[in-house]
Amino acid sequence: MDARDTAHKDGEDEQRGSGAVPASVEAAWGLRPRPQKGPKRGLTLDGIVAAAVAVADAEGLEAASMGRVAKELGVSTMALYRYVATKDELVTLMVDGAFGPPPPLPRDVEGDWRAGLRHWYQAIGTAMFAHPWAVAHIPSGGPPVTPNQLAALDQALYILRDTPLTEFEKVATALLVSNQVRAEVTIALAMGGRPEMERLMNEYSTFLLRVSDTGRLPHLRTAVEGGAFDEPDVQAPQNPSDYDEFAFGLERVLDGVEALIAARRPD
Repeated sequence: MDARDTAHKDGEDEQRGSGAVPASVEAAWGLRPRPQKGPKRGLTLDGIVAAAVAVADAEGLEAASMGRVAKELGVSTMALYRYVATKDELVTLMVDGAFGPPPPLPRDVEGDWRAGLRHWYQAIGTAMFAHPWAVAHIPSGGPPVTPNQLAALDQALYILRDTPLTEFEKVATALLVSNQVRAEVTIALAMGGRPEMERLMNEYSTFLLRVSDTGRLPHLRTAVEGGAFDEPDVQAPQNPSDYDEFAFGLERVLDGVEALIAARRPD
């Protein structure tokens, strides 16, 4: 085993977390000390993540290799492995760092769970549109573990604190709303923004009329002729006030939550 392999192995040993949580995530929480061997003085996990996010924002996620991030920081690639064991772990921390902590709730939503969740939804969407590369890499294989993800969940639970929902239902509601905005943003990004969406939707309407012209898909044709596909359902907003076309899906989700809350209240 040469010196490079030994250094990498030492980095992996230092990056073993407790149980299912990688050591790099534990370090992001301040639960582990900084590495004592090797890295340049002043190198931190936060600095590594910030440098990686800056590269991804400017050039895309593929550009944010371990080697490129190390170059931006003026250290060796092996120095990074003292802090993060793999590129996948780094991406997890990059997504968390890119989206950042949830913004404070405005005073005018205090005590109004529905208005609070609207604000929460808009804040998540705004962060996603600011870092489109991160949307496809939001961890979905397990519960949230990173600091900003859990801070966002904690804020949603605060918004729902005075409702009669069970704690399980509050958590499930937060996940439902976050999944809704993620789905809407994913569609909007895939379709390239409002002008491109309008063109694609017009072409799609024409296609549907053609394939239903012989009497096939009669209910879908009725929907097309009734204007169901004339306007795009989503757009890429520039600020939270531009979410009008996202409103339908969100409001139906909130209607369901409101019905559940009503069912939980005593007669």
